Amino acid sequence: MRCLITGTAGFVGFHLSKRLLEQGHEVIGVDGMTPYYDVKLKEDRHAQLQRLGHFTAHRCMLEDEPRLRTIVVGARPDVVFHLAAQAGVRYSLENPRAYIDSNVIGSFNVLELCREVRPRHLLIASTSSVYGANDDFPLAETDRADHQLTLYSASKKAVESIAHCYAHLWNLPTTIFRFFSLYGPWGRPDMALFKFVQNILAGRPIDVYNHGKMERDFTYVDDLVEAVIRLSDKVPTRDGAEKSVGTDSTSPVAPYRIVNIGGRQPVSLLAFIEEIERAVGRSAERNYMDMQPGDVVRTEASTEFLESLIGYRPVTPVSVGVREFVRWYRDYYKA
Repeated sequence: MRCLITGTAGFVGFHLSKRLLEQGHEVIGVDGMTPYYDVKLKEDRHAQLQRLGHFTAHRCMLEDEPRLRTIVVGARPDVVFHLAAQAGVRYSLENPRAYIDSNVIGSFNVLELCREVRPRHLLIASTSSVYGANDDFPLAETDRADHQLTLYSASKKAVESIAHCYAHLWNLPTTIFRFFSLYGPWGRPDMALFKFVQNILAGRPIDVYNHGKMERDFTYVDDLVEAVIRLSDKVPTRDGAEKSVGTDSTSPVAPYRIVNIGGRQPVSLLAFIEEIERAVGRSAERNYMDMQPGDVVRTEASTEFLESLIGYRPVTPVSVGVREFVRWYRDYYKA
């Protein structure tokens, strides 16, 4: 396939691109290289991809429609994976405009260009954060998601709705995938696992929110990539399909679906920290704090629909995933 991927210098985009390149596909990458976190980490991800061959990188902000148009129209991709976004729940409290510019306007530009070049399938990354205040677990794709708690999650929900309109009006086959608490090697420095390992190795305390009384459906990045690639072959149609499970979110009026990607195995924050301590070989000094605005106590993905589509769900245990991250961190930072 010829794959166009936005966000190839990002955490998910890097891993997805790497897997596709290893499978022999061509990848055209688009990334704005924003300074939200260390740009060198992004550049090093791209350098890894360049070594694999059949990879073309374009530095471009999604808001720059003329530049983006040149790239997308020139690529004429078979499949588009739209992963680029302004990430981070907490940063959305400080710089909300970045989320409108990148996530809403940037995604609109991607959708407009897909309407023009007609890829076989458009897959868009969303987030479990769109479930917001929902507390009926496990969280299913057919649950209402009307009460987002941050601008980050609201911007992602807005993109889901806009994408449905495009799928309906222009018969653009679209799959939205909502991932849950992603982690793994080459992760973002603003993510909990990265900060915990960094601080423990440096002898600094770690901030433990809600006094550790939280649970997350942690999803290892290799499992996410496996699921996304399998989903890319499952192209939704306007006719929909016979509802095989009660959580089938296939639209009745568009070639469009939403799919959770998580393991349905929530782990407590304290147990997660204990796994990190074991992998690092050092105990953490813990700074217990109150819940942060926009945070939730628990996440847990319903995986029925995912399994019905691709016969797979994330399976990597936290003990393995954390160990792999620590191994990468020590190697990359010579820690």
